[in-house]
Formats: sequence, C-alpha cells, structure tokens
Amino acid sequence: MEMLCPGCGATIPPGKKFCGECGHELKKPVETLPIDYSEPQSYTPKFLADKILTTRSSLEGERKLVTVLFADVANYTSLSENIDPEEVHQIMDGCFKILMDEIHRYEGTINQFTGDGVMALFGAPVAHEDHAQRACHAALAIQSAVTGYGEKIKRDHGQDFKMRIGLNCGPVIVGAIGDDLRMDYTAVGDTTNLASRMEGLAEPGSILASVNIHKLVRYFFEFEPLGQIQIKGKDQPQEAYKLIRAGGVETRMEASLARGLTELVGRRPEMEILHTAWQRVKSGEGRVVDMVGEAGRG
Repeated sequence: MEMLCPGCGATIPPGKKFCGECGHELKKPVETLPIDYSEPQSYTPKFLADKILTTRSSLEGERKLVTVLFADVANYTSLSENIDPEEVHQIMDGCFKILMDEIHRYEGTINQFTGDGVMALFGAPVAHEDHAQRACHAALAIQSAVTGYGEKIKRDHGQDFKMRIGLNCGPVIVGAIGDDLRMDYTAVGDTTNLASRMEGLAEPGSILASVNIHKLVRYFFEFEPLGQIQIKGKDQPQEAYKLIRAGGVETRMEASLARGLTELVGRRPEMEILHTAWQRVKSGEGRVVDMVGEAGRG
C-alpha cells in the first residue's frame, strides 16, 4: 500500500523511510504519554524505577534515616488570581518539570505533589549514605533553574515566580513498595513536619535547613546561621540555617581534614611492630604484615 508524504504530498512506495521528493522523514512520531502526578510510575525515570523495584524487598519494613525536602511556589495564591487558569497550569507544568529533573538527578523520589509544590525523600526507597548532601545539591539546583524560569514568567506575565524550600532529616519506617512505585512509609517523630515548617518559614527564593541537616553537611556547604526561631507546634525555639552554596569540600576525607583528624592513641605496640617491619624492609629483608580488625574499625 502506498502512502502520501506529510511534507509535500508525494506518493511514497511501501517500505520507504524518507520521501524521495523532499526528504521528509516518514517515521511516525512517538506519542508521549501525559504525566499523571498521582501515578509515580508516570513521572519516575526508568533508571530510578528499576533501582527501586530491584531493592524494594530489602527495604520494606526497614527503619531508614532520610532527608525530606519540601518545595512550593511563594505567593501562589496571588499568581492564580492574576493569571488565566490555563496559563497557571502551563506555568506549574514547567515548574514541576524542573523539580522532577533536579530531584531525580540526585536520585531522590517525589512522594507527593502538593498542588503548588512537592515533597521528596532522599535515602529511601533508594538508599544513600550521603542523602543529606544529595538533597542540598538538589535544592540548590532547583533554585538555580527556577531563577531563570522566573525571569521568563516575569517577562511573559509580569508576575514574580520564586520557590521556597525546606530541608530536614530524620528516621522513617519504609512500608510496602508497589509495582506502581507507590511507597507507604511512617515518619518517626517530626521528620516530615519540621521539613514542612522550614519550607513555610523560608524566604522566597531561599532554602531553610534544620540543625539536623547542618550537623550532617556543614563541612560540604556554606550556611548562614539564623539563630533560634519559633516554630509552630514546638515548645522550644529551633536552630535554623539558610543554605547558601556548595563548599569546596567534596569527599568525607576532605571533611575530616576540615574538622581536624583525631590523634591515634592506644596503638603503641602495633605501631612498633610496623616500624620494626619497615626498618627490616629498608635493610633489604622481606616482610609481610597482616592487619585484622572488626568491621568499622577503619
């Protein structure tokens, strides 16, 4: 059966991939399924989904230390009142794409869309020892991307567009993880609540981190201490820090050097054995030293 070229209308014999008259590609465009924000499998990249499904059996029911990220659009109500609803929908689609791209780039998972923002987890269901660092990098990347996106919104609609981000870390218990990537989890204590409060208190365009985050990553990032602030639901004021930028430290060893290495003590006999072996080797004798220690000894 012959077909017509969509570019010039010429008749094309069967089996051809390009039009012989105008060179138009005859391959049918691949239809992109729309994103359903209520279905994690529709917006989670395949590489991340595969990791989650591969490791879920070892995670279900496990207590995990995670970092929670909350992000939402500042002054969203004002934006909705001054711009046509369809345009607001398009603006938020662009915003959600930025959020998804940056969060997934650092292997975080979006647990919930809140209408004008998201809640994301780092460290579960994909386990990472550096979950707090990943969340901080993702938050900085989001704010950087939203700055450029906000300038476009300002030009097109005359409205400011900025985001607020809050970070906190704490334990959660991971429940069942379904084939559709839905994850049930139970937050222990105020893990998610404090992250949400941090986001609510952050200034537009800024990132507010709890003292828990600061303790974990203070050698990797630059912070501005904001002192004690009163948080709704808390009897006592809480320390808060404004995340400014990534620092020059990239590895845990560099972080250890920055805070100062602990002097090795209580190993004099062992060090004398090593020193004696080293002196024998320097004199031309062969030596083999075998060191054994418990896991985590270093």
